[in-house]
Parts: sequence; structure tokens; C-alpha cells
Amino acid sequence: MKKATLVVLTKPVEGREDEYNEWYTGRHLDDVLQVPGFVAAQRFRMVGEPLEGATWPYCALYQIEHEDLGEAISGLVARRDTEVLPISSALDQENMSVILYEPITELKTA
Repeated sequence: MKKATLVVLTKPVEGREDEYNEWYTGRHLDDVLQVPGFVAAQRFRMVGEPLEGATWPYCALYQIEHEDLGEAISGLVARRDTEVLPISSALDQENMSVILYEPITELKTA
């Protein structure tokens, strides 16, 4: 079983942050977790002033476990903006970043 983390950096359309957050937390995370291979999801909000070049106030991390990571991502893409995985118009789709990472070390803890 291969593991990866999908990092999604986003921001809402100006003036629609409440709607964006309600959709993302109340619907979108659960919709993504219905895609085969997606096993966990968590959202984050930027703290304090952004560092230079940081334009996305929100981050979502999706943990993926699948024999074929490409197949898992293809499953997500196939469902995107359909009735099973609708995309809110409150999401600024022109200004987002989506990156897939695979672990190269075990998780270290204190």
C-alpha cells in the first residue's frame, strides 16, 4: 500500500469566506473522503501575518493510502464538480495550489 499526502492551498472569493468555510468543512471534506484511497482529511488556517509569497490563507491535507496513487487522484478528478463532489463558487479556483507528496521518512515524534 502506497501512502501520500495531497496538499491543497486555497482561498475564498472575496466577501464569501463564511460560505466557503461552511461548504469546505461541512461538505467538501466528507465528499473527498468518499473517493477510494482517501482515508483522512484536515483543514488549517494561516496564523498571523503571511510570509512573503504566501497567498493562501487555508490549507487542507488529505491522507491517501492506495496501491496506485495515480488511480486515487484520477478518482478525485473524475468526481470533481459533479453532484457527488460539487465545488462551491465561493472557492477561488483561479488562485489555488494542489500538490501530491509522498513520505520519504517515517513520522518522527518527540
